[in-house]
Amino acid sequence: MRTRWPPRQSGIALIVVLWILVLLTIVVGVYAVLARTESMQSRFLFDTTIARYAAEAGIHRAAYEMSNRDWETRWVPDGRPYAFNFGGAEVEVRITDESGKIDINQAGAELLSNLFISRGMEEAEAWHLADAIEDWRDADDLPRLYGAEEDDYFAAGYPYGPANMPFSSVAELQQVIGMSWQLFRDIEPMLTVDSTSGGRVNPAFASADVLATMPEMDRESAQRFVEERQTFHPVDQQALALPDGTMVSLQGGGRTFSIRSRATLDSGTWSEVQATLELGGDHRGRPFRVLRWRDNVEDR
Repeated sequence: MRTRWPPRQSGIALIVVLWILVLLTIVVGVYAVLARTESMQSRFLFDTTIARYAAEAGIHRAAYEMSNRDWETRWVPDGRPYAFNFGGAEVEVRITDESGKIDINQAGAELLSNLFISRGMEEAEAWHLADAIEDWRDADDLPRLYGAEEDDYFAAGYPYGPANMPFSSVAELQQVIGMSWQLFRDIEPMLTVDSTSGGRVNPAFASADVLATMPEMDRESAQRFVEERQTFHPVDQQALALPDGTMVSLQGGGRTFSIRSRATLDSGTWSEVQATLELGGDHRGRPFRVLRWRDNVEDR
């Protein structure tokens, strides 16, 4: 004999069953989403690690190529791109000889002021900043014509004065009176403290931005020169010349290089490493010394 449930109780039971099904569906759905998210995160971390080490491999490949004594096969450190595949990652490497940058410990006020003017600064303000940089790095307490020493810093509200010694890094330039964050970000890739060219810029390895600070150059002629230079090789017999006729050789340069290595996987995951290396080894027997190292720096 079958038991008959009252219609009201049957309806309540049906509602309870439906709610249980809804809750189970939600639980299963949440679990599926979490599992998929964790899988995606694991894949992203795996790809990022692969890209990171591929980019680091680009730094070591660049150091090897810069140690190559054969000018026929040696990479040219003028910022031109070199690409190769490493472990499934496409790696692009750009190398710049530090002699092609403006050394803030050696550059004179005229070169520095030209740099600031080329970035849109008024001439008077540019000379003030150039002299302030020279006052920061010199050993005396005597202000230059447009410069600044300790009293000027205190009067402007700074809790410190100039270091009165050479810059230890390009980043230290931010502490100079009159240097804005926006200007520093704009010019940082053009600067160095590691050049051995005696305050002169080597046009064989300089970027268009740096070349545009030279008296005989404007932005357009600098860009044309860079484009022409990247078609040349150190052993080419054809002469490479600046607009004023000065001959330029892609052989030579210094022993310190800025390297930018970017690795990209098929998934689109990428990693970038920037390093400044000095070739020649160290006391540990390594073939180069790392002066600076930065990961995934924002593009300028």
